Amino acid sequence: MRSIRQFLATFALAAAPLAVMAAPAKVMAPGGPGGGYDAAARVPLQVMQQAGIFTDGFQVTNKGGAGGTIGLAEFINTSKNDDNAIMSMGAILIGGIILNKSPVNLDTVTPLVRLMDDADVLAVPMNSPIKTVDDVLKALRANPGALPIGGGSVGGTDQVAAGLIAKSAGVAPNKLNYIPYPSGAELVPLLVSGQIKLALSGLSEFKPYADQKRLRIIAVTSEKRLPGVDAPTLKEAGVNVVIGNWRGIIGAPGMSAKGKAMWLDRFQKLHDSPQWKKALADHGWADAYLAGDDFAKFLDAEKKSQQQVLQELGLVK
Repeated sequence: MRSIRQFLATFALAAAPLAVMAAPAKVMAPGGPGGGYDAAARVPLQVMQQAGIFTDGFQVTNKGGAGGTIGLAEFINTSKNDDNAIMSMGAILIGGIILNKSPVNLDTVTPLVRLMDDADVLAVPMNSPIKTVDDVLKALRANPGALPIGGGSVGGTDQVAAGLIAKSAGVAPNKLNYIPYPSGAELVPLLVSGQIKLALSGLSEFKPYADQKRLRIIAVTSEKRLPGVDAPTLKEAGVNVVIGNWRGIIGAPGMSAKGKAMWLDRFQKLHDSPQWKKALADHGWADAYLAGDDFAKFLDAEKKSQQQVLQELGLVK
């Protein structure tokens, strides 16, 4: 009997780490429900479930504000050494860290993957007198303060894009009447009602409403026109600006090598799956897959690049 008990005890100890690894994922989305970071947190895990890659469930916590740094702070403080804790993030978060002089940054987290690129779009109310990018430039030159522009967090892709557009019109970016919101989902009703005259956000957030004729997309910030969107690129419209809002996933501070390998394997299988290719197309996302050490190097380069752009726009010294 003793040998059997010893065997069972040994087996239980050996199985314990596997039980932890198979626990539901705890996912932080550093933005509001229905926004881009929320989708970047939920959709990959939903597709993993559909594809049978990871079926142990997940729980998303939404914590928006300050460019995503509030969610990042909570993630860092509550998920240390947790192999089941991950967080969606992207270009906006890096800008938010720089602009908010955040006491927390990405130095301690575990870079996992860059998944997608969500091109920004410029949208106006359906009854707006603004029909083209040229109309936007004329309005900015006439009185930039009279054109309230809605977008994501301060220092994020939306504000950078707006600043670059203003600069091309000969208007100082700091003269813009830019109003930040935690997510594109909160922008839509304000834009539809005309309280905001122009808005920038990811295609995935605005396209459903454009398809319903509740708002009108007048331009996209990508290099080429986007499928299913009847609008020119900024470059076509004479504004030499190309910018995208990439999004990805980071792991908890102190994530073990085994935990990191587990998530990288899951995301590789996700990327290779037909279900993910369909999800990318459904959401209007471009595939921007970059994993592990390559993603970590990209993050280092992105920090320097964004610092330079924000300085050029006069948003940071």
